[in-house]
Amino acid sequence: MTRRQLLQSAAVAAAPSPAIRKIEIIPRPYPVAAHFKFLTKPERPSVLVKMTAEDGAVGWGQSVPIQTWSYETVESAVTALENYLAPVLIGRDPFDIAGAHAAMNRAIAPSFSTGMPIAKAGLDLALHDLTGKLSKQSLAERWGRKSLARITLSWTVNPQSLEETEKLVAGGRARGYKNFNVKVAPDPKIDLEMCRIVRKLAPNAFLWADANGGYDVATALQVAPKLADIGVNVLEQPVAANRLSGFRALKKQGALPILMDEGLVSSVELVEFIRLGLLDGVAMKPARTAGLWDARRQVEIALEAGLLFLGSGLTDPDVALAAALGLYGAYGLKFPAALNGPQFLTGSFLKTPFVVQDGEIEVPTGPGLGVEIDEARIRS
Repeated sequence: MTRRQLLQSAAVAAAPSPAIRKIEIIPRPYPVAAHFKFLTKPERPSVLVKMTAEDGAVGWGQSVPIQTWSYETVESAVTALENYLAPVLIGRDPFDIAGAHAAMNRAIAPSFSTGMPIAKAGLDLALHDLTGKLSKQSLAERWGRKSLARITLSWTVNPQSLEETEKLVAGGRARGYKNFNVKVAPDPKIDLEMCRIVRKLAPNAFLWADANGGYDVATALQVAPKLADIGVNVLEQPVAANRLSGFRALKKQGALPILMDEGLVSSVELVEFIRLGLLDGVAMKPARTAGLWDARRQVEIALEAGLLFLGSGLTDPDVALAAALGLYGAYGLKFPAALNGPQFLTGSFLKTPFVVQDGEIEVPTGPGLGVEIDEARIRS
């Protein structure tokens, strides 16, 4: 830490923290701008969380459920937050984020992994925002790290027919994107041709195939070497989350680095999956991991194990996007991030909305999550 950071941390430690006084849950959707396989309605649901401390300081978080990606819906997130999760945080010290997660996990218990992680992420982000504002530190400063200034993004290619592929790549190039992630599965014939087209149009791109668990094990084993021959760099979530022997077979095959996404919620199973030899890397999503507290632990575990750390998201808008950028910037993300909120969503509740320039986006540098909410716009 720098001397300034040490002094700030010492000042925060010396003064009693104002307790959490109020938590407000505010569902607010965002308009959808283009076809994406998980966004089946004209609006992308989200739930904003406003957390107020005894001294009046405010932190904002955001839960981003997508019922076609996970079991959490906007209705279940609101119910869980209002009736179970937010009440157990009232009166707590906001700086005790580990204790907050323990309290939330008692309120909604885990099954195989963390229960209602997307809902819990909203409160976790609000805690990080509030404590950053109270300590006057950004995420990177709180963690004693130096952040990247900008994150390079990857353009998502998700055509409804092969004929659309070239047009979608051109659309990304027109907005300054140089790298691409492709949604594949379940049809390997279409997938291989689509990846050939993208690789031909973008010969120097980092090309990332994401199956979202859509292949069976036999098909994944057949298609992985062919994707590698085309020039795909990594294969994310080739089989369903509960096909652990399939992940082990694909890693042993070694045709492509195998990333985990949907089945990797907490750091507990990440450690187990590493011990079992199931993966080559993680596609990180703070929204999936109940927020930044465990996401940060997972990044550190992956890096210490020599695994790939790639950044992704759940088509994150505004606050959730700010959190992901803060995490990836603080840990020096080396690969283009599949953060496609700016690609597929319109509208913003920020006073200064995010802007993509030349396929890159600035990492927020303000205290907390680094962004300012336009609360009047939310209320209207």
